[in-house]
Amino acid sequence: MGAARDPDADAANVAGESPVHVASPTDAAGETTVTEEGTELERSIGLGGGVAIGVGTMIGAGIFVFPGLAAGRAGPAAAGSFAIGAVVALLVALPASELATAMPKSGGGYYFVSRALGALPGAVVGLGIWLGLVFATAFYLVGFGNYAAALLAEVGVPVGGVPVVVPLALVFGAFLTVLNLAGTENAATLQNYVVGLLLAILVFFLGYGSLDAVGAFGRSTAPEEFMPFGPTPVLTTAALVFTSYLGFAQVATVAGDIEDPGRNLPLAMVGSVLVVAVLYVGTIFVATSAFGSEALSRFGETAIVEVARALFGDAGALAVLVAGLLATVSSANASILSTSRAVFAVSKDALLPRYASRLNLAYGTPHVALAMAGGPVLVLVALGEVEVLAEVASFLHLVMYGLTCVALLAMRRDEPEWYDPDFRVPAHRLVAGVGAVASFALVAFMQPLSRYVGVAVMLAAAGWYKYYADDVRLKGVL
Repeated sequence: MGAARDPDADAANVAGESPVHVASPTDAAGETTVTEEGTELERSIGLGGGVAIGVGTMIGAGIFVFPGLAAGRAGPAAAGSFAIGAVVALLVALPASELATAMPKSGGGYYFVSRALGALPGAVVGLGIWLGLVFATAFYLVGFGNYAAALLAEVGVPVGGVPVVVPLALVFGAFLTVLNLAGTENAATLQNYVVGLLLAILVFFLGYGSLDAVGAFGRSTAPEEFMPFGPTPVLTTAALVFTSYLGFAQVATVAGDIEDPGRNLPLAMVGSVLVVAVLYVGTIFVATSAFGSEALSRFGETAIVEVARALFGDAGALAVLVAGLLATVSSANASILSTSRAVFAVSKDALLPRYASRLNLAYGTPHVALAMAGGPVLVLVALGEVEVLAEVASFLHLVMYGLTCVALLAMRRDEPEWYDPDFRVPAHRLVAGVGAVASFALVAFMQPLSRYVGVAVMLAAAGWYKYYADDVRLKGVL
């Protein structure tokens, strides 16, 4: 492992420059001043916005796709599978929180890995996460199109089925890209409102469903046998549903936009995992109480809609369709924001052309990076078939999570002078070690095609570094 380096000097050294320090990184209010020379981002996202980004990215598959699939594999014990996934996510969130408070810069895992382990691992992570987020965002937008079409059909509007899905996804994807261009605060405000309404719907649904399950309104419907298929399916299902927890790391990706990062980053990352874990476990409990595991398995991806219909009638199904629409909106919005920050970070280090880190001084947003995020997303949305690419995104995230844990071990071993985090992980060797092993181990449970494509993306990123970024460093080209 390479020695940890001064993060302020590293980006300049990649391009063959002397280190550049912005004269006054914060103003009287504690916000970063936007300057064209320093290309710093305005810190306009508070704790609530940070939690909303994490929760908004994670709420989606865990509630609106996985209940039927997970219950079919593990029965009511699928709730335990989600709990195991939450524990693994926390094992990664804690090291990421420490690194983020020491290096509160845009780029998240890329920034940590590149500063702790060296430029080549950083390039593989940074370029891989950019592409992984592009694939994931396209998946969310196609999901938005599906939910929008289903919602229109539910209220009696003829939509013509699949042909309307892609146009709806394209239009909304373009809207979210423009919204993020107009200002991070605008995107964060939308995220807060969307996540707030989504949580209100889900809390009511889960609260009523839980009371119904324990007999508060009459006969108890709680499942009698918790683990009908034994313990092994609980573990394999945990690997399946772990993709539901990928969003917490996006908070670190936008660290350059977070106010008071020493306090807000750890709270946002850990808090978002805990909030979502409670919702996931509650959803499985309510779903397996309303229907048996076999029936939920037959419902597949629409299981939660049918659970709502059973509890509340057609009005309940309509409400959950609205919630699913909001979930895909929040996931896509947070992912577009995070993708642009990943591009911004790697371009500042000359792993991509440096013009990608230019800011729109009127709004304080990286407009070129946003175009490099939104443009490829819309291309993938137009293709429509992005399910495998979404799993590739999970593969690339898990690699980043594992290397993030290794990066913490490297930083604690070297303790460079500039490394002064506001939050330190207790028992860091145990936490980071188990987090790294768990992250890499979960990759083994993915389908072979996704692993092959993920490895190909990593090799392509390493090749790009060798033949472009390394050449840029040697020639001192901006």
